[in-house]
Amino acid sequence: QLQLVESGGGLVQAGGSLRLSCVASGRTVKFAGMGWFRQAPGKERDFVAGISWTGGNTGYVDSVKGRFTISRDNAKNTVYLQMNSLKPEDTAVYFCAASRGSLYYTSQSMYDYWGQGTQVTVSS
Repeated sequence: QLQLVESGGGLVQAGGSLRLSCVASGRTVKFAGMGWFRQAPGKERDFVAGISWTGGNTGYVDSVKGRFTISRDNAKNTVYLQMNSLKPEDTAVYFCAASRGSLYYTSQSMYDYWGQGTQVTVSS
């Protein structure tokens, strides 16, 4: 059974940076597309960034383009989300997920495995 564990969240001031990590265990995610989603209080969980299994294709929601970077190290079974120039509106619980295919998807329904999430709080 695949398990995903996120880490790296915390409290940061606006303009600061955080790097989230998602480590997979139980089986490899080497051939799976991976995604990061986030859920703010009182809101639905939304797509933030995704990466294909090779790392050759990435995608981002418009609000984070130019500030966030998704990457992966298949040798370490790990996916990262580098978050720069953070804003208070980035405050949310961030989840990583493994898709059922080799690409990434913006729809949650295409992801079979989810982590428990890590809290990111950006103060103004």
